[in-house]
Amino acid sequence: MAMKQPILVGGLGLTAALGIFQTVHHSLVNMGDWTMLGVLAAGGIAWWLQGITQPFLPSMTSPLTREALEKAIATAEASITALKSETESLDSNAKSAINVICENLQEQISKLTAELDRPEVRIAVVGGKNCGKSTLIQLLQANWQEQPQKVIFTEISSLFSDPNWQIKADLVLFVTTGDITDPEFQVIQQLKNSGLRTLLLWNKQDLCLPEERASVLQQQQIRLQETLNLGDVMAISASPAPVKVRRHLEDGSWQEWLEEQTPEIAALTGRLNEILENEAQQLIYSGSLHSVNTIKSEAKMLLNKVRKERALPIIEQSQWIAAAAAFANPVPALDLLATGAITAQLVVDLGGIYKQQFSFEQAKTVAGTMAEFMFKLGLVELSTQTVTHILKSNAITFVAGGAVQGVSAAYLTRIAGLSLIEYFQEQEISAAENRGLNFEQLKNTLQSVFQQNQRKEFLQSFVRQGIGRLMPDAKVPV
Repeated sequence: MAMKQPILVGGLGLTAALGIFQTVHHSLVNMGDWTMLGVLAAGGIAWWLQGITQPFLPSMTSPLTREALEKAIATAEASITALKSETESLDSNAKSAINVICENLQEQISKLTAELDRPEVRIAVVGGKNCGKSTLIQLLQANWQEQPQKVIFTEISSLFSDPNWQIKADLVLFVTTGDITDPEFQVIQQLKNSGLRTLLLWNKQDLCLPEERASVLQQQQIRLQETLNLGDVMAISASPAPVKVRRHLEDGSWQEWLEEQTPEIAALTGRLNEILENEAQQLIYSGSLHSVNTIKSEAKMLLNKVRKERALPIIEQSQWIAAAAAFANPVPALDLLATGAITAQLVVDLGGIYKQQFSFEQAKTVAGTMAEFMFKLGLVELSTQTVTHILKSNAITFVAGGAVQGVSAAYLTRIAGLSLIEYFQEQEISAAENRGLNFEQLKNTLQSVFQQNQRKEFLQSFVRQGIGRLMPDAKVPV
């Protein structure tokens, strides 16, 4: 697959181009003469890209308006539309499957839009096994008579067994039976981050001695003070254990029996009444926003998967072009120019896939900035040392410096490409084009992707593959 590259203008000389083309003809024959000439193009530096692309996220610290919610719905619909537009390049089976998913997601969006003014509040009761979720729901349904709003309860039973759990609710009652475990704490944090109002209920407090209850509750409130409102952490007893009662008789004997205890949920129903009376509409909006964001995330995840499948072959092609240029060119300065031009073209190509359009001048700025980041982070030195070590430890015969530079250039080009993919995937689909890059975020992504691709097995395989392309006659250990 030949890339359409604007870097063909100019170059470093026809003789050098022909020399490199002859060197790597066997491994890159399908790329064409013009592509190889493009390898040698040089680029200038211009600072064209400024600004930060940020997704639309309504603030959860201020009241959520219907207008903001409708805007969020529009971004979700844009994600679905973008996903549908990518199916043209897929085979019929994949295209059909994604279209079915898009129709389902759009149906969910339409249903959510129609329910923005629904009168009922949906409450999800969640927690671990045997914490009293079902009992609490039954108790509230039977005894909570003063609620100011119609309420629908849902029990979520797979919270800790399903890693992809989802909650469709406006308010969450999180039930625990004692000290909060780390998995419980993480879920509560996720609920907060998703914007769902959550109440923590310490159930079965009757199992503690009366003098210990206040201390346990206080410990939970302290641990969650930065996550939940103080008044949203409370103690209840949905089904208190019977108490053994002993009665002494006049003749000195006694009688014993178990006496049922009255459930203690007054603090909970009082808090619920207060919340529903003052925040019912906000709860419905926040619950709807949570569902909208879930739909958008699903569409975006599939869209990123489709786009990445298109992007990876371009990265692989670019990395081996960079390897060929660095291997055949004996002057390090020219290596940097050639690699920079290749990376700039990679920015253009990947930007096109992810609907982030760049001119070649802008792409050269991005490429130059990424190269600067690589040097400052020590990635260039690390990759060169690693490749050199692998080559020597495997007793591979190589041209001093040439093979190391070639494989290192391929590896760094791959890291640059994968970093761009990761960066573009985090951007809001509906964001306006050409708003620029957040270079600090790109730097962090670059460092993270480099660390993820430092596995010994992968590096050894990559070096073998690189030597196989650059030196087909070399004996490369398996």
